[in-house]
Amino acid sequence: MTKRTRPANTMPTLVNERLRIWGQCVRKQRVQQNITARDLCARLDISRPTLQRMERGAASVNVGLFLAAFHVLGMLGMAAPELEVALWQMDSPAIRSRPGLRKSDDDYF
Repeated sequence: MTKRTRPANTMPTLVNERLRIWGQCVRKQRVQQNITARDLCARLDISRPTLQRMERGAASVNVGLFLAAFHVLGMLGMAAPELEVALWQMDSPAIRSRPGLRKSDDDYF
């Protein structure tokens, strides 16, 4: 059974941009660290076409593979920092924030 993926144009623009940046980052770090595509594929247990899609920032690549690549390349903490505890603990109050808004922007809507 083939995997169904969302078309790239249905993904939010910000998400596509982040994936593209993540892909560029994986490629740049792989090249700078002199890791061949074959070696990275072997360490991630993926095919060469999957690595090529990852380095292009394709939305069809599992986010877990991006995170695994960041880990292998030694940059997981920079590329995907830990979330604040309040965001994932069930007993914490709900947090809904909009970065960049100041108190004076309360009448934004």
